[in-house]
Amino acid sequence: MARSPCDLRFLLPAAAAAFIYIQVRLFTTQSHYADRLAEAERSENQCTSQLKSLIDQVSMQQEKIVALEEMKIRQDEERAHLKILIQDLETRSVQKLPNNNVVPLAAVVIMACNRPDYLERTVESILKYQTSIASKFPLFISQDGTNGAVKKKALDYKQITYMQHVDLEPVQTERPGELTAYYKIAKHYKWALDELFIKHNFARVVILEDDMEIAPDFFDYFEAAAKLLDNDKTIMAVSSWNDNGQKQFVNDPKALYRSDFFPGLGWMLTKSTWIELSPKWPKAYWDDWVRLKEVHGNRQFIRPEICRTYNFGKHGSSMGQFFEQYLEPIKLNDAHIDWNSEDLSYLGEDKFLTKFGKEVASATPLHGSDAVLKAHNMAADVRIQYNDQEDFERIARQFGIFEEWKDGIPRTAYKGVVVFRYNSSSRRIFLVSSDSLRQLGL
Repeated sequence: MARSPCDLRFLLPAAAAAFIYIQVRLFTTQSHYADRLAEAERSENQCTSQLKSLIDQVSMQQEKIVALEEMKIRQDEERAHLKILIQDLETRSVQKLPNNNVVPLAAVVIMACNRPDYLERTVESILKYQTSIASKFPLFISQDGTNGAVKKKALDYKQITYMQHVDLEPVQTERPGELTAYYKIAKHYKWALDELFIKHNFARVVILEDDMEIAPDFFDYFEAAAKLLDNDKTIMAVSSWNDNGQKQFVNDPKALYRSDFFPGLGWMLTKSTWIELSPKWPKAYWDDWVRLKEVHGNRQFIRPEICRTYNFGKHGSSMGQFFEQYLEPIKLNDAHIDWNSEDLSYLGEDKFLTKFGKEVASATPLHGSDAVLKAHNMAADVRIQYNDQEDFERIARQFGIFEEWKDGIPRTAYKGVVVFRYNSSSRRIFLVSSDSLRQLGL
């Protein structure tokens, strides 16, 4: 049956609409795929660029690794060369040691680094009194590092044995912001003392730093002190320093004390003590480490009332800390004491405890917030009690002595007692803790 023209008229618009719809869908699909293709192309270009960048970075890192390996090889070669040079220098230096069958009493070592002018001043001060007794106290300079001016200055002194510590390894501090100098110093000390005690087999060593002058009786003092160290195992070391040794706080050049606080700054120890300390020597802050109760235990240190060393080092690793207030006013002893004729038996543990306890007990006790003011008006020895560290710091600040504590011990203290002279007179001020009298057996 034939379709009527009317039916075709209805079918043609429908077919046209379907065609147009199909074309639109095709165009939309093509546009979508074109966009995706363009995005894929952009992503591919970005990946290619990133890959090229990574390849360049890897190449640069490889070049750095190669450069570092070459640098390490050069450093190893330099280290080996320096080691040979140092061994050669040490061999020559040891040949200069006195060899007249005199057993040295103690080696004296000056710890140096990068201050040739300071080193010269220190050496000249020492040689004034050491030259005539060089066989008893052979002198060494131990340099840390490769400062040429210091090395040249040290080698100019033909009568001094030169040692050099060279460590090219980078310093790793334990806490951010710490000065690497304190780590280098501790490492240098351990190396130098190992050399002197273990390699050269000295029985005792006196340690000085390159910014010190010594008193006329410095060597006599340490000769007499050597007997104390040998005979009294409750003494860990002997020092030539008094932290409260400023002119206004001292009077008696013969007075010596036991102290629970390690003074340092010109001190002597024995080989047996070093053999104990060396394996556990700290990475840094060695002097504060020695001041720990767990390190020195029940042992004490001998110190003088008037210093036998003077520290002039305003510029150094401590950057002048305390210099103007505490170090510059220190009195260096100028009286020659014949220490070998002095009876030092009173420094024995039991005798000193009894003697010092009696002196503290006989001092006039002062109480109240105005105790310091009262002390200024007294004509005899006085004692003032402090309750804790804060109270001690308040009293110390009024007198002008060191306020600092380390591991619960005030500087110079013995059984919690800090003693000093009043205005350079023979009068003594005793600052005592609330437990001092009990510790002194009073």
